[in-house]
Amino acid sequence: MRRFFKITFLVLLALLAAFVLWCFIPPNAQPTAAADFLWKTGMTEAEVDSTARRLLAQMSLEEKIEQLHGDGNWLTLSKFGLRWKMLGLGRHVVYSGYNARLGIPPLAASDGPRGLGIGTATCFPVTMARGATWDAALERRVASAMGIEARASGVNYHLGCCINLLRHPAWGRAQETYGEDPHLLGAMGAAWVQGVQQHNVMACVKHFALNSLENNRLNVNVLADERTLHEVYLPHFKKCVDAGAASVMSAYNQVNGDYCGHSRPLLNDVLRNDWGFRGFVSSDWVMGIHAAAPAANAGMDVEMPFGMHYGQLAAAVRSGQVSQTTLDEMVLRVLRTKLWYLTRPDPQAYAPDLVASAEHRALAREVAEQSMVLLKNEGNLLPLDLSKLKKIAVIGPLATAENTGDRGSSEVKSPTIVTLLNGLRAAIGTQAEIVYEPGINSTKAAEAAAGADAVVLIAGYRHNDEGENLSLRRRPTDTPKWGTGGDRVFLRLREDDEVRIRAVAGANPRTAVVLLGGSAIVMDAWQAEVPSILMAWYPGMEGGTALANVLLGKVNPSGKLPFTIAHSEADYPQFNPMADTITYGPYHGYTLLDKKGHSAAFAFGFGLSYSTFRCDAPVLQRSVLGPADTLHLTVNVTNTGSRAGAEVVQLYIGFDPNGSVERPKKLLRGFEKIELQPGETRSVAFALPVRELAWYDPKTKSWKVESGAYTALTGSSSREEDLQGVGFSLTPAPSPKGRVE
Repeated sequence: MRRFFKITFLVLLALLAAFVLWCFIPPNAQPTAAADFLWKTGMTEAEVDSTARRLLAQMSLEEKIEQLHGDGNWLTLSKFGLRWKMLGLGRHVVYSGYNARLGIPPLAASDGPRGLGIGTATCFPVTMARGATWDAALERRVASAMGIEARASGVNYHLGCCINLLRHPAWGRAQETYGEDPHLLGAMGAAWVQGVQQHNVMACVKHFALNSLENNRLNVNVLADERTLHEVYLPHFKKCVDAGAASVMSAYNQVNGDYCGHSRPLLNDVLRNDWGFRGFVSSDWVMGIHAAAPAANAGMDVEMPFGMHYGQLAAAVRSGQVSQTTLDEMVLRVLRTKLWYLTRPDPQAYAPDLVASAEHRALAREVAEQSMVLLKNEGNLLPLDLSKLKKIAVIGPLATAENTGDRGSSEVKSPTIVTLLNGLRAAIGTQAEIVYEPGINSTKAAEAAAGADAVVLIAGYRHNDEGENLSLRRRPTDTPKWGTGGDRVFLRLREDDEVRIRAVAGANPRTAVVLLGGSAIVMDAWQAEVPSILMAWYPGMEGGTALANVLLGKVNPSGKLPFTIAHSEADYPQFNPMADTITYGPYHGYTLLDKKGHSAAFAFGFGLSYSTFRCDAPVLQRSVLGPADTLHLTVNVTNTGSRAGAEVVQLYIGFDPNGSVERPKKLLRGFEKIELQPGETRSVAFALPVRELAWYDPKTKSWKVESGAYTALTGSSSREEDLQGVGFSLTPAPSPKGRVE
């Protein structure tokens, strides 16, 4: 018996060793470039459709279903996880639907909202930081770089466009989206889609829909009425669909009782029938759907990363649970999309050395510089004047951390990372002495601060404070603690950070606090004690260089908050990360504070500069319009300071509080970032179709523009004191139904 157990142990040990060795071997690459296939370049839509139908007619049932789920099984998924998390080898491409017999390319997928998620790649600042640039053209350049690196790595399907609305800043994956406002999300997301897809990489927009909490994302049932759904949580997805997004990924959660991957109202009625989406829908990875027939009949096309349920799709078709027509339409949507992008002419060649190239690293630095938000600068402590400073104290353990964001599906492994301390040291050189103190002991931190001419204190979060929750530790404890990842426990800083800030500020009033994090941080407990606060986000692989350039004035900060920072956590909507059911209403962020009549600590759209700007009152081309017209207005902006800088001019529409339906006090409906030299004045023009002012009528399931009085508000943030307005009116719609087409 002892010999039997010994042999069994040795066999199991050998099997385990063989499995580990197998994990070191990456999967074989599958052909994804146009050169690997014989399809005609530049096919028309009609030619793509006829070719897809011809291929479909030649397929067996099994070949059709192979187009509808990722390759592999639980074993290969385990290999993926072990290579990524335990062996440190990074993630590899996940393939789906390669058919060598018919010459059909696979989907070759990679994640990465802040860069390509396989191998090593350029790590850009997190999406929320890029939202803070309020610069769609810059985001299009970032997405173009991601598309180039995708193609250079054999990837043709990029899952990097997360546009879930930030309803509450405690959401763990807040850093992966662009902010709290549907218009900002839509503009930035559409730019990302266009930037990636210009390189014939299929863009996936996610997570459809209402995915705004992390810890119970697999189960929570989100309830929302139709107006809230269509006016708040879906418009940004439509903007991305209108921009030509190839694919949409469903969310894990339920919406009004249906899992999103099984939701016919979302996947079929809204996405395809209402919006005319012609691409394919994929599931979120693992547990994205729960049964084959309900998902297929609702409009789910591809289960990722393998056929956990769609492996039984053949049986569902044979039994009649899924019709042959439904199956064929699913396959056609996938084939048409793949063939369309395969047969587009490439704008350039994609050599492997383009990945993490010097040009892309420079872009990562530029984005980090443009994203940083100067929240406070009393006495013009910033920028630091090296001609007047002999010693600078840098305090805080995060100054030396390679802190680029969470380590879930959005993780990017970059070849190098410039820490914040190293960036400052490289920029300052011998011009001033830098004293670094981690500050774990607040007394030592205060001593280091007291002996310096100025202090840069780094505070904020790490990947284990907020991010995607990949663990099984999802249930809250009776005494919540930091460091478990997922949704945040508190909106304030850690207690040791707050103690350190007070101690340092008490020892040296010339203290600038630099914050790292993915969304709002409530600062009322300490913000009055320091003269300068700079939000630096998770700034990517070149974050240290970018921060130094901003602190030293080589770059004038121009970021604006993509969300509202409230005075109190009570000013945000109710948030329970372990809720089984939660109701999402129409108000959050700045719309909720407007409704309550509360001020923000730092308003949506707010951000200071080392210069000053004046926005004049807007001027309308016409003050009376009909529902089919376009609102044209201009606003003059002047740089009244002594430094060149950039201002973001924001357009909000104010609604009549006495209208027939309840509306927010105001809503963002346009923005433009402009560069101005000292003393320069530029005119910014907005053209807003009146249909953008419509509300959704659930009774008629249509959009309506209400006649009456409106206000166009322009300025530098959503604060009332930063806006100037001009009134206009809309005449009644000519159609008795008031439908806006």
